[in-house]
Amino acid sequence: MTTKKPGARPANPLFSSGPCTKPKGWTLEALADAPLGRSHRAAIGKSRLKDAIERTRELLNIPADYKIGIVPASDTGAVEMALWSLLGARGVSMLAWESFGSGWITDVAKQLKLEFIAHKADYGQLPDLNAVNFNDDVVFTWNGTTSGVRVPNGDWIDADRAGLTICDATSAVFAQDLPWDKLDVTTFSWQKVLGGEAAHGMLILSPRAVERLETYTPAWPLPKIFRLTKGGKLIDGIFSGATINTPSMLAVEDYLVALKWATTQGGLPGLIAKADSNLAVLAEFVNTTPWVEFLPVDPATYSNTSVCLKITDPTITALDTSAQASFAKAIAKRLDVEGVAYDIGSYRDAPAGLRIWTAGTVEADDLRALIPWLNWAYHAEKATL
Repeated sequence: MTTKKPGARPANPLFSSGPCTKPKGWTLEALADAPLGRSHRAAIGKSRLKDAIERTRELLNIPADYKIGIVPASDTGAVEMALWSLLGARGVSMLAWESFGSGWITDVAKQLKLEFIAHKADYGQLPDLNAVNFNDDVVFTWNGTTSGVRVPNGDWIDADRAGLTICDATSAVFAQDLPWDKLDVTTFSWQKVLGGEAAHGMLILSPRAVERLETYTPAWPLPKIFRLTKGGKLIDGIFSGATINTPSMLAVEDYLVALKWATTQGGLPGLIAKADSNLAVLAEFVNTTPWVEFLPVDPATYSNTSVCLKITDPTITALDTSAQASFAKAIAKRLDVEGVAYDIGSYRDAPAGLRIWTAGTVEADDLRALIPWLNWAYHAEKATL
């Protein structure tokens, strides 16, 4: 195999899984109307925040009786807020098949010190979803960002559940169809699928989740930043634009720009179709390339946003784990140095390989242009062994 460099390059080499690339054509000038230097509690600030909430509802088809709040500390803050505020009222079941789900288990075990049932699976697989007890509160990720494994649908979730479902959906929203009737708490962050700026999270509550908040008080003290109720009632302002702490109005404006762009792409159906089409580009590459495979074992669970790949060449898999990791990192570094793909190494806790973002802000032509470079970097690095 020749190690000659390909000619064409991706027009946009940004394939990071978070923060993710901006939509095509995005410029800083798009944020010129951001109300900088104004209080987020002034009428203009509240209106921007409320607009972000309502545009989110419209694009994602979130039911009118669900609450949508903008909260601090990205998706992590939104998940922690839910765990600290809601868990402890009944049994808990935790699902984990990648690093973030494992992180939520650590928090529930070591910080909240709750007993729970853990349903775990190795990277590339899902746990037995049919074994989950929905009399418990159930905590899970919809799309495993660091494993490229997503739940295929919501059929496994009990419609008549007694417990709440708490879903970290940060790399799924705007790219996958979420069954809102099966989700009581859903979280995501702006810097994922729509390429918004970091630091802010979204917390979406079903009426059942609101009822829990208003009828249950956790046994542990809650930091102010986690408090969703006052005097036994939901702090409704959080869900109408009065955020707990000071948000970045520049980041809010950027999220609004992304939401408006999403509408031009055909809304949620258009974004899903685009992500599916991008996944298909990489699936064709995998199916015709002997040295690489998807990390997920079941095609029904392939993520259409955070595509995780593993190197299957026997020459490489015969190396020890450290050498395999070094080989994969060297491929990513070659592509970085060439300026054709940034930040596509696998997550630090995941098996050695590559991770390529394919949600709606990524263009299929850039993925097609990337593929010859993936082959070039692989063969160039293998030639050094």
